[in-house]
Amino acid sequence: MNFETKREVLEWYERQPRTLNDQFLASIPWDEVRNYEIPPNLVPVLLYMRDVETLTDMYYRELRRTPTGRDPVISKFMERWGTEELTHGEVLNRFLHEAGVEVGESWQAQVQHTVTAFYTVYAYLLSAFTNLVGSKFTATHMTFGAIHEMTTAQGYRRLDEMANHPVLSTILKAIIREESAHTQFYWSVARLELQQSEFAQKVARFAIQYFWNPVGQGSKPREQTEYTVSTLFSGEGGIEKLDTTITKRVQQLPGFDGFTRITERISEICSESLKQMQSAEA
Repeated sequence: MNFETKREVLEWYERQPRTLNDQFLASIPWDEVRNYEIPPNLVPVLLYMRDVETLTDMYYRELRRTPTGRDPVISKFMERWGTEELTHGEVLNRFLHEAGVEVGESWQAQVQHTVTAFYTVYAYLLSAFTNLVGSKFTATHMTFGAIHEMTTAQGYRRLDEMANHPVLSTILKAIIREESAHTQFYWSVARLELQQSEFAQKVARFAIQYFWNPVGQGSKPREQTEYTVSTLFSGEGGIEKLDTTITKRVQQLPGFDGFTRITERISEICSESLKQMQSAEA
């Protein structure tokens, strides 16, 4: 789909029906969750992904302090985006609870509380910088968003394959559908913004080359990010699929020809994890 304006992208997005609607949520067979085992190594992955989805509200607040967040089209998109992402976190938490994982009644407050002071300061400094650059930084924000949404969706696909749990599969497939709609919005707006300015292309490529990390890193501890990434993508075909579905698509954006940072960074994390496992076994 090639849109001519951001407004067209928003109108397309608003026509997409919600997947995790009340009817879907009511149909989830929660009483069947414990009929199937969850591999223990995937529990920290589910907790991490739940937390990242839950921290969406924080990301939204950060973006609203910038020209990107004040753009009326993007702001309208993010109202629904934020609601959908929070629902993803709540559903994953319910699944974990039904599976017998202790989550606690105040888990959302605990997730917010674990965000480091360093990340909070970094977020304010980044907001100040983006306000200096102005609307030309919108292309960078949207490209980051597209990459994060694509990697999140691919992570859910890998999790679905590895868990082989019918109830979780139903939930993850629904989440992936909503994440795919988010990707389409971010990617389409990024393309439009990048087309308008060579300066925006250079800023976006530089920022992602030197400052991109997997979604959640920073707000969540690095070791948790790297555990999640290595668990999901170290297996057979993990890096290859990521390269095909994410890196190759990013390369289609203006100014990103030949860009390979995403595949390289995920590969680095997986390789380092393998080395650590081998050292521990030696």
